[in-house]
Amino acid sequence: MDGVGCRPRPEARAAAERMLAAGGSRGTVGVVLGTGLGGLADRLDDSWSIDSRATGWLPTSTATGHAGRLVCGGLAGVPLVMLQGRVHAYEGFTAETLGRGVELLAALGVQTLLLTNASGGLRPDMQGGELVVVSDHLDFVGRPWAAALAERSPPEQTSAAAQAACYDAGLVRESLAATRRAGVPARAGVYAYLLGPSYETRAEYRMLRRFGADAVGMSTVPEAVAARRLGLTVAAVSVVTNVARPDAPDHTDADEVCRLAGDAAEGVWAIIESLVNRIPAGAIT
Repeated sequence: MDGVGCRPRPEARAAAERMLAAGGSRGTVGVVLGTGLGGLADRLDDSWSIDSRATGWLPTSTATGHAGRLVCGGLAGVPLVMLQGRVHAYEGFTAETLGRGVELLAALGVQTLLLTNASGGLRPDMQGGELVVVSDHLDFVGRPWAAALAERSPPEQTSAAAQAACYDAGLVRESLAATRRAGVPARAGVYAYLLGPSYETRAEYRMLRRFGADAVGMSTVPEAVAARRLGLTVAAVSVVTNVARPDAPDHTDADEVCRLAGDAAEGVWAIIESLVNRIPAGAIT
């Protein structure tokens, strides 16, 4: 399925052309920077940025820690495009809107996509700042966004086999190897997608553990499915910003989540570097 998918819609392609006309650039690797990770875009070489609203296609997030910008730049000679922040269903955005950022990245030439987020850890042996490289997901939102995507997808893109391959196994292995080299604790695991915006109850934490989830959050899954529909190769990583202990719950707030996610930035950057290093020189667009 890699490299074969639906084309971005005309509206996404028009937004990409507006970005290019304003001084932006195309990219081979795309990154969606979740809560507290927006500062990683400052590390790109020769960076250029634009407010999401100026694209005429993307809305601006109201969530804490999401700047709402697109940043173009380079790393080791490979062009990247980063989204500093995303929109969430709990902010009131429609199902169709959740994948627009990914669709714009695809219109700009992105072939490999890294999705990042801040999440709650569900295993008692986890620690704050640990990374979970997503190998699969559980969707507890009811899939209205999936129905919206399916309406625009050819039949072969909505098959069970296509959904099963959402996260590239090779990228999972390479991401874990990159975090080991960087000395950052990480594991492969299952991400549970809930609507939010409230954090989970103790009973929900227990349920999610029984269902086999390793981390829980309020994003990423709609983007991953949209990216696969578009034929992109997808990796995802969650920064564990708090560990769920149902019998000894701690207070969690958005500002603390942002701070802890920022502390884990080096591990996420190591994964970005590994994605860049795997791009052959002749494949750079």
